This record gives sequence, C-alpha cells and structure tokens, in this order.
Amino acid sequence: MARRHDHDAGGDPEVLAAKAALRDEVWTALTEGGVSRFPGARNRISNFVGAEAAAQRLRGLPEWEAARRVKSNPDSAQLPVRQRALEDGKTVYMAVPRLAEDDPFFLLDPDHLADPPRRAVSIKNAMRSARRVAVDELEPVDLVVTGCVAVGEDGARLGKGGGFADLEFALASAAGLIGPDTVVVTTVHELQVRPAGTIPTSSHDAPVDLIVTPDRVVDCRSARRDRPTGHIEWASLTEEKIAAIPLLGRLRPQS
Repeated sequence: MARRHDHDAGGDPEVLAAKAALRDEVWTALTEGGVSRFPGARNRISNFVGAEAAAQRLRGLPEWEAARRVKSNPDSAQLPVRQRALEDGKTVYMAVPRLAEDDPFFLLDPDHLADPPRRAVSIKNAMRSARRVAVDELEPVDLVVTGCVAVGEDGARLGKGGGFADLEFALASAAGLIGPDTVVVTTVHELQVRPAGTIPTSSHDAPVDLIVTPDRVVDCRSARRDRPTGHIEWASLTEEKIAAIPLLGRLRPQS
C-alpha cells in the first residue's frame, strides 16, 4: 500500500484524520463509479472521465478570457486546462512536482514550444518546452488552477494531503504573484463536489473561487472564507516536509 501523502503533515490530528477519511470516501466513489482514469483514483489528484469537458467549460468563462498568465498544478486531471491555456496564447507556470527543485516552477511560453501544447504540458515532456524558474522570476498571474481530491460548494478545498498546493499558494502570495482579486479555479468530477460546510479546513488551506465540472460551474466567491495571508506557517510544517523542499530550507527563519 502506498504511503499516505499526509504522513509528514503537521497540525491538528483530528482535522488530519477527518481529511483522510473524506479523501478515502471520494476515492472510493470515483473508483466504484467507474470515472477514474489510469492509474487509479487513490493517493493522487485523480484524473477523471470528463476532464476535457470541464476544461472546455472553463474555457468559456470570462475569467478565463481575461487571463494572460495562468499558474497551474502539474497533475493529469488538469492537463486539458494547461493545454487549452497554451492553445489560447496564455503563459503557463506549472509547479515542479512536490516543489522538489531549487527552481520550483516550469515556465511554458506559447510562442516557444518544442512540442504541441498537448505534449508540452505533461511533466514528462515539460523540460523540452519549458525552463525552470525561481519564484522571483515569475510575473503576477491572473488565474490559478488547482487540483482537488474534493471541493466544497463554499470553496473549501481538499488536496491529497501533501500540502504542496497550499505551500505554492503561500509562496506565490508572499512574492506578490497572487493578489486578493486573483481567481482560483478547480476542475473536478461531480462526485468530488461536497455541500458547503462538510470539508474540514486548517488556517493555511487556500479556498477556491470557481468549481468547474463537466456539467456546471459553481461560483464560491460569496460563500468562501478569507484566503490565507501568504505567510508560511512554519509551526504547521514538520522537519521531514521542510527537508524535502529545498526552497523551504532557504526561506526558513534562522533561530
């Protein structure tokens, strides 16, 4: 059995346990519903049947039309979103998986690609078309695309437990790349959407503004809680987590 992504997470044990139980519930629903794609739903931001339709629905929103620069997670579920961003002439910043490099983002310029957009936005091929960049090399983004295991209609987001999306958000916010008006969106299957108030949250969890499924758009902006301030909550990070991410080691305050 794969080790859980929250094995090195810090924070309230009861909240961590509640999040883990909800992840298992959603992964089971996706698997039993026959809507998860290879290599399966569990222990990941699950790729789902209808991911392309959700990306196309997002493409029709005014928030998408207005965006020139998009920051996206690197998971397969959002690959169609990244593809369409490049096809529409948008610059894409894609996080290096697990932020495990000194320069933790890929920069994909739609005018300088070694492969067609569909191939260029995969992790396997990104190095052919993208260059690695540090946080201070990025420009402010207009749209943030994040992957979810589950998401509430109030904007509460549940990831796979590693905390990387929230760290990316905190780093980008602290650097001025994400502001209070930057739109945060996720694409998911309907089985991943939960009623407002059902997803447990911690203070560092970054909520979403828009949920896009193959069938509908949920605008959470009137219901979602305030975003985190952009400061890294060092007390919630374990030594194992800090050691795994080079950038955190450099940013950590000296005692």
